[in-house]
Amino acid sequence: MATGALAGGDQLPTVRQLAVDLSINPNTVIRAYRELEIRGLLETEQGTGTFISHQKVPRDDAERQRRLNQLVGEFVARTGSAGFTVEELLEQLQAVQSDAGKKRR
Repeated sequence: MATGALAGGDQLPTVRQLAVDLSINPNTVIRAYRELEIRGLLETEQGTGTFISHQKVPRDDAERQRRLNQLVGEFVARTGSAGFTVEELLEQLQAVQSDAGKKRR
């Protein structure tokens, strides 16, 4: 929801379907759906299903930074396992940034 992959009004899978898809206990899905509903992010309509609410998701700077750190760590690890150095990675990122800047002009 925070990334925009899900929009207000989108229907979520049923508890049973999501539990099967993720190979987890349905009680785990129920608890997760309930927590998101308490926070106002989901709306459950009896007999119809569970939907993403139209409420805007506030951006949590700490969570955003944590996610960026996680992505960077994964990216550096993957490029390292492919035989590239951090310096090569930085050079390529700077080249991509430079190219993106030229395209905006």
